[in-house]
Amino acid sequence: MAKTIKANIPAGELNQKWASYKAQAKLVSPNNRKKLEVIVVGTGLAGASAAASLAEMGYNVKSFCFQDSPRRAHSVAAQGGVNAMKNYQNDGDSIYRMFIDTLKGGDFRSREANTYRLAECSASLIDQAVAQGVPFGREYSGYLKNRSFGGVQVSRTFYARGQTGQQLLLGAYQALMRQTETGKIKLYSRHEMLDLVLIDGKAKGIIARHLDTGKIERHGAHLVVLATGGFGKIYYLSTLAMGCNASAIWRAHKKGAYMANPSWTQIHPTSLPQSGPYQSKLTLMSESLRNDGRIWVPKAKNDQRSPNQIPENERDYYLERKYPSFGNLAPRDIASRSAKEQIDAGKGVGTLQNAVYLDFAHAIAEYGKDVIEQRYGNLFTMYQKITGINAYEEPMKISPSAHFSMGGLWVDYDLMTTIPGLFAIGESNFSDHGANRLGANSLLQACVDGYYIAPYTIQNYLADEINTPKTNINHPAFEEAELNARQQLQQFVNCKGSKTAEEFHKELGKILYDKCGLSRSESGLKQAINTIQQLRDEFNENLLVPGDVEDINSELEKAGRVYDYMELAELMCKDALSRDESCGAHFREEYQTEDGEALRNDQDYAYTSAWEWTGNPSEPLLNKEELVFEFVKPIQRSYK
Repeated sequence: MAKTIKANIPAGELNQKWASYKAQAKLVSPNNRKKLEVIVVGTGLAGASAAASLAEMGYNVKSFCFQDSPRRAHSVAAQGGVNAMKNYQNDGDSIYRMFIDTLKGGDFRSREANTYRLAECSASLIDQAVAQGVPFGREYSGYLKNRSFGGVQVSRTFYARGQTGQQLLLGAYQALMRQTETGKIKLYSRHEMLDLVLIDGKAKGIIARHLDTGKIERHGAHLVVLATGGFGKIYYLSTLAMGCNASAIWRAHKKGAYMANPSWTQIHPTSLPQSGPYQSKLTLMSESLRNDGRIWVPKAKNDQRSPNQIPENERDYYLERKYPSFGNLAPRDIASRSAKEQIDAGKGVGTLQNAVYLDFAHAIAEYGKDVIEQRYGNLFTMYQKITGINAYEEPMKISPSAHFSMGGLWVDYDLMTTIPGLFAIGESNFSDHGANRLGANSLLQACVDGYYIAPYTIQNYLADEINTPKTNINHPAFEEAELNARQQLQQFVNCKGSKTAEEFHKELGKILYDKCGLSRSESGLKQAINTIQQLRDEFNENLLVPGDVEDINSELEKAGRVYDYMELAELMCKDALSRDESCGAHFREEYQTEDGEALRNDQDYAYTSAWEWTGNPSEPLLNKEELVFEFVKPIQRSYK
């Protein structure tokens, strides 16, 4: 039976909720912290910052990542910047304005309290990062520089050229390794979580596989934190690293953690277009380029001329035309859908006619090449290395691609899932962005969750665990979880089919992009569900995994991840089908305004979908968290 779930949001005024929570949260004394163990899965910005912060407080932390080093976590790939409310530009910014921008950007499908807290905590992050040595861009005077990102009319984005994620991650990595050196953190690199272990209904540990030896291991703790990122790689072609996956959160879901809004995946408007069927990944080009670059397509269909041969009066700067207030800095969902409209209309450019132009000629003429090179030089270099084209002389070609997961594990105000003792932070949860994330808020959420929120809320939970003894990894729950994990791995190896996990993944990604991507429809989603079920049956019967379980076996790793994708993909389509409205990145073709904008239905769908595992991937149970707007009245989103 479906349930109405509550987020445990503190009472009081919006700007006092987090302060009130911190004032009343339970504490753990320093002499008791050293008795408690915490597992953190993931070493990106959310995981590294949380592990370092908890270890600094005195807890014993076990940190897991499947990469060979925490520095290879996918946070390193974020380019353009991180948002924070400092108002250094004196352009009217405030915590409340940042809150409104984020709430509106997500099409009023996020919690007021969580979104406000994100804006409220943002300023502290910049001070923290500067103290860690993050080399943010600076003015000649020494003040930190800012630039704008999509969906806002102020400059609140701090950046380190096109390497902001990498530099922030190095700061968090330093903190992580400092605590590793002190012995408060034990780092397990090249370990992949296979299952979550529950004892008496609480998260008490994980089953992990050492990827270099194939050894299955048991690890216990007083609570578990998942910081494993998003699942945009489910689309196969995406901006995410090849190893990014949904397995940790999906296996937690199958143990009782609800999945929230799984169909809300952001399609980023500025990635390099696919150049052929051989590709397995796409390359992100920072949204920051839209500050100075102008996006256009030829007015004529199938125009084969080079871009520099097309005169101004034969170009359509469609974002500037459609959204004059925001122009090329319209939010990502709108910019991506607009690009798709132009490509579908036959105005796409490039060899496959699947791209639009991002042109810097006007900016270079206005500011000079040296200024543009100072702002984006490493991005232009990367573009030339990949494409062979000098973007100072010819427009870039860009195209939408799968990028960020707004959906994820459902969490309450404490960032705890529906499983007591299981927390989800960063992109692995759903909490802050609603139906569309604003650019530069991803790095912000990861850092805020790890540095500023989790240390308070986890301590509030652990205060009731100080008399709980160390988790016994010989408990029957660990034995059962390990046995199930071993059996699944062995089934993959024993299948002896003729089709690799990579081939299945490629097919699944195409189904999702075509039917549950930039636009969706009832008929398309129903067709996708049927096709995914058939593909999953074929996967179970015809999978080819060479090698053995207890050995290095990258194909076995892929098999487990694609197996989870097969189940998650169906839930994504069911989630999209259940919501008869358009909002943010969820664009149902049946529900749009006369001029083609998303048509929200607040009367029937102002809620967060929280799906419960029933044991059958084709029969999930929908629970709802009603979104209550106490302080802001939702409006029809407009960027015109």
